[in-house]
Amino acid sequence: MWSAFFSKNRQRHRILARMTPGPLRDYFAVPFPEKNTALCDTPIVALDFETSGLDPHQHHLVSVGLVAINSLAIELGSAWHQIVFSKHGMTEQSAVLHQITDDTLRHGMDIQQLMPLLLQQLTGKVLLVHHAALELQFLNNICQRLYQQPFLIPYIDTEILARRRHARRDQPTRAGDLRLFALREQYHLPVSAAHNALNDALGTAELFLALIAEIAPRGDARLADVLCG
Repeated sequence: MWSAFFSKNRQRHRILARMTPGPLRDYFAVPFPEKNTALCDTPIVALDFETSGLDPHQHHLVSVGLVAINSLAIELGSAWHQIVFSKHGMTEQSAVLHQITDDTLRHGMDIQQLMPLLLQQLTGKVLLVHHAALELQFLNNICQRLYQQPFLIPYIDTEILARRRHARRDQPTRAGDLRLFALREQYHLPVSAAHNALNDALGTAELFLALIAEIAPRGDARLADVLCG
C-alpha cells in the first residue's frame, strides 16, 4: 500500500514536468499529503458524482457534491453542490432516479467552468469516496478530454474499508451489504435521500468517521492505515 502511494507521488512529478499552464497543472503542483500524516491532520474531501450512466466514455456528469473533513470533523460550511450542464437529454429512468430534469441540466454549469473549481477543492487533499472506481474513471476521462493528461489523487474508499472490516471478522458479505445505505444502517446513521450527490457525499463522510472510530478508537490512525490508492 505504501509503495503504491510513493509511486503515485512519482507519477505526479512526471505528469507535472510535461504539463502546460492551466488548472490541472496548478492542481499537480501541490504535493499530496504524506503517508505518515496523522489522520486528524489530513485534509480530506468527500465527493460524489451523479451520472447519466456508468460508462465515462458514453455518459456524462449530472451533478457533483462534496464536503470537506478537517481534524476528523465534517465542515458543513464547505458543502458544495453543482448541477452540470448537458445538452444530452436524461432517460426517464435517470430523471426519476436523480430527480433532475433536462431543463435543470440545461441551466447547469459547463464542465469547462466546473473542473477548475473542482480541482481547486481537491488540491493538496485526499479524496474520500464510496466505491471510488466510478468517480475516478469519470475524473480521469474528463481530464484527458479537457487537458490531455490523466487525473491522479490519493484516495480512501469506504466500501473497501468496510470490506476489510468484514474480512477481519470473518464476516460473510452478501449482495448489497457494502452499499452506502446498507453500511449506514449497520452503523445506526440516519436515513438520507439517496441519489443526490451532496447527500451521498455527506453520507460517505459520516460513514467514514464511524469506520475510523472503530478502526482506531484511540484516535491514533495515520493516513497510510486507510489509504486505498
